[in-house]
Amino acid sequence: MRTIAVVNQKGGVGKTTVSINIASALAEMEHKTLLVDMDSQSHCAVGLAVPEEQIEQSIYDVMISHSKEEPMKLAEILWEVNANLELAPASIDLSAFEQQMAGMPDRESCLKKVLDTIKNDYEFVVIDCPPAVGLLTFNALRAATDVIVPVETGYFSLHGLSKQLETLAILCQRCNQSVNVKVLASMYDIRTKMAREILGELRKHFGDKMFKTVVNFNTKLKEAASFGQPISEYDPASKGHKDFQELVKELMQNQPQQQRRQIIESLSEKLESISATADQLLAKAKQKMAPAPEPARIQSIEPPKHTQHMEPVAVRSETIKQAEAKAEIRPEIKPAAAVQSQQPKPSLDMKLAEYYGVSQLNDAVSFVTLYPRAQSVQIAGDFNGWQPATMPMQKIAENGVWQVSAKLKPGKYRYRLVVDGQWQQDPYNDVTELNPFGGYNSLVEVK
Repeated sequence: MRTIAVVNQKGGVGKTTVSINIASALAEMEHKTLLVDMDSQSHCAVGLAVPEEQIEQSIYDVMISHSKEEPMKLAEILWEVNANLELAPASIDLSAFEQQMAGMPDRESCLKKVLDTIKNDYEFVVIDCPPAVGLLTFNALRAATDVIVPVETGYFSLHGLSKQLETLAILCQRCNQSVNVKVLASMYDIRTKMAREILGELRKHFGDKMFKTVVNFNTKLKEAASFGQPISEYDPASKGHKDFQELVKELMQNQPQQQRRQIIESLSEKLESISATADQLLAKAKQKMAPAPEPARIQSIEPPKHTQHMEPVAVRSETIKQAEAKAEIRPEIKPAAAVQSQQPKPSLDMKLAEYYGVSQLNDAVSFVTLYPRAQSVQIAGDFNGWQPATMPMQKIAENGVWQVSAKLKPGKYRYRLVVDGQWQQDPYNDVTELNPFGGYNSLVEVK
C-alpha cells in the first residue's frame, strides 16, 4: 500500500484540490483508494459533498482510540464516495489533537498505527495535511511512503518551498523516515511571465525531483469543488481532469524505493540557491510593477457597526445546484475591472487574483464570484450586520460573473454569500472558520 501525503505549510496552494483529485483519478483507474483528511477545516468532506452535519465521528476519534489502547475500527467512520474511493473525514476536534496527545508515548505514530490495520484493503492512501507544521503533519509524514509538495507558481513560492523542504528534512531525520519527496507545480498560468520564470527555476533546481506534469490554473477545478465533485465527475473533458490523469500516470511510474533519504538531503542542499533565486525574481517583479489603476467600483458600501447577529445557515437547493452544474462556463474570465472599457487595462500579472474570490486594492475590497444561473447574489457579514439586502452583487458578465466592491476599515471580517436566498461559504475563498451553526464562514482581512 502506497501512502501519499500532500504537504505544504503555506495555505492557499491547493493541497485539498490536489488531494481530492489525485484520489479520484486513482479510483477512476480502478485502484482501491482511501482519502484521509487531516485538516480540522474538513474541506475534503466539503469538496466531495459529504454532509458535515452527518459526520458523527472522524479520523480524530480513531487515532485517539488507538492511543488509549481501545482501538476503534477505521471502517466505522468511512464514507463511500464511489466504488473505489472512500473518505476518512476530519472534524474540528483535530485542532485539539496535539493538546490531547501531550506527553503520550509514540504520539507521532497514531495515524501509522491506524493505517497499518487496513494496509491489505487499499492500494493507495492519500492524506490531505493541514497548512501548518505540527503533530498532525508529523503523523502524516510518519505514515507516508511518498510526499507531494504542491507549489503555486506565484511571487513567494520559492521562498515558501525553501522553508517547506527544510522542515521536511528535519521531520524526516527526527522520525528516521525514508520517503519519496516530489515537488508539484500547481495553479500555473502560462500567460504570466512570472509563472513561466518560476516554473523554469523550479525545473532548473530540482530536475527529476519535480513532477513533469503541471497542474494548470483552471477555473473548472474551483467550480467542481463548489459543487462537491472531483473534476473527473464535474467536467471529464476539462484541462484540469487531463492534468490529474497525467499526474497519476507519472506517480504510478515512480515506484517507491528504499534509501530515499538522500532525496531529502539533496533537496535541502539547494535551499540557499533557491532563496537567492527567489530574491532576484521578486526584485525584478517589483521593478516591473507600475501602480495599477483602481478598478471601477460597481457599488460602494460603508459598513455599519458590528453586530453579533447571524442569519441561519441554509443548504443550497438541488434546483440551483443542478442548474449551475449544467451551465456552460468559459474557462478564462477577464478581471472585473476590464469590463469598464474607459479604464486602462491592468496587466494579467497584477489582476490574476481578481478572477474570483476577494481581493483588496487601495481602500476598496472587491468580491468576485461565479454563479451562471443565479437570479441574485448578496453578501452578508460582520461589515453589514449580516443583512444581505444591504450588499447585493451585480452581474457584470453574461456567463454569470458577479461583483461588488466596498470600503472596509482595517480588520478581520466574517462573511457568507446568499445565492437566491441560500446561505453558503464563498467557494473561491479558502480561508474559513467554523460558525455556530455547523457551517463555515469565509474570512477576509483588510489591511
